[in-house]
Amino acid sequence: MTSSAQLQARQKAAVAPGVATRGIYAERADNAELWDVDGKRYIDFAAGIAVNNTGHRHPRVMQAVQEQAQRFTHTCFHVAPYEGYVRLAERLNAIAPTGAENRTMLVTTGAEAVENAVKIARAHTGRSGVVAFSGGFHGRTMLGMALTGKVSPYKKNFGPFPAEIYHAAFPNAYLGVTTEDAIASLERLFVSDVEPDRVAAFIVEPVQGEGGFNIAPTSFLRRLREIADENGILLIVDEVQAGMARTGRMFGIEHSGVTADLVTMAKGLAGGFPLSAVVGKAEIMAAAHPGGLGGTYAGNPLAVAAANAVLDVIEEEDLCARARVIGERIASTLRAIAQRQGLERIGDVRALGAMVAFELVEDRESRRAAPDLAARVVSEAEKRGLILLSCGTRANVIRILSPLTIGDDTLAEGLDVLEQAIGAAFSAIEVH
Repeated sequence: MTSSAQLQARQKAAVAPGVATRGIYAERADNAELWDVDGKRYIDFAAGIAVNNTGHRHPRVMQAVQEQAQRFTHTCFHVAPYEGYVRLAERLNAIAPTGAENRTMLVTTGAEAVENAVKIARAHTGRSGVVAFSGGFHGRTMLGMALTGKVSPYKKNFGPFPAEIYHAAFPNAYLGVTTEDAIASLERLFVSDVEPDRVAAFIVEPVQGEGGFNIAPTSFLRRLREIADENGILLIVDEVQAGMARTGRMFGIEHSGVTADLVTMAKGLAGGFPLSAVVGKAEIMAAAHPGGLGGTYAGNPLAVAAANAVLDVIEEEDLCARARVIGERIASTLRAIAQRQGLERIGDVRALGAMVAFELVEDRESRRAAPDLAARVVSEAEKRGLILLSCGTRANVIRILSPLTIGDDTLAEGLDVLEQAIGAAFSAIEVH
């Protein structure tokens, strides 16, 4: 029995089955490569779901964490605060796209950041309603699930969810949902479900993650900002997956020129260490009373040290520019593959920086989802040593999230394997 097989058996006997996993048991990793316990090498096109934007074990990040570990690993910021937290807050305040003076709070997970953003919005406005959008993903807590616009696997069997959460349509050019359609659905919501002066906030991803890497049109974000301003509603921008240089800008919303009131961030913020943040306009962040925000592990010193190092790496290695180069190379490769005879079931390729995805369909005319084909591509890639992830409300989208520090040779090798996996998956499905 292999080491992986042994671990799989132990996992089955010890871990709750609801915690779904793949069959890759990690032993070690470096930048864009990972080796399992059997010694098999993988090229990582998942980056821990956009967590390792700076790659596995970036030397600067590891050094910062090691140095911090020699000083202290935990005090609880509420009990004995530390300079690293303050410094990180200063830096995030300076870059958050609100167009105003900002304040920051640190927590641990993306869902925790979202929950705190909603708390702050409600405290500031004195309102309780929150409008999210179809296909959005905002976490696995009860409020996070309520905000999420994707049932399976996140919301299935777990209700009832918190009240005062509403959903409007999100634009989807490939499926024919325009900005006008989405705004019309929001206006219908105001007529049929909740009046605008009961809504504390809109929460939106500038590029949907789990929803299928759907890019919010600038026209949609601008209109959302206008409606928010007209009605005293705050705009919460969820940058958990799109942030930290992933899209070719520090934050995805920056491509539109639209400003946020509150920004949530996590994943790539700390290079693999659990850390998240809510950054927002100072007067809004001041709405929560002292003691109303925080947590025992919020702003853990090791994760804070990692995040300060991540910001250094993004700047010094110009990872925003690197994301644009990587994204263009991946997207152009996929578009070329999609033009080949027999590969017409690649219905769409979309990218913003190094946030790239392709959607698989039964045929380009009907655009019916092909989730089985997507699952087969992921499986064929894994056999060949490439880690991929699927996503999308119809489970038919393959997303590519390589580290922004990936070398050119490794990227080329990974794209070659991806092409082989696509070919093998298409052939297998056709034969079946």
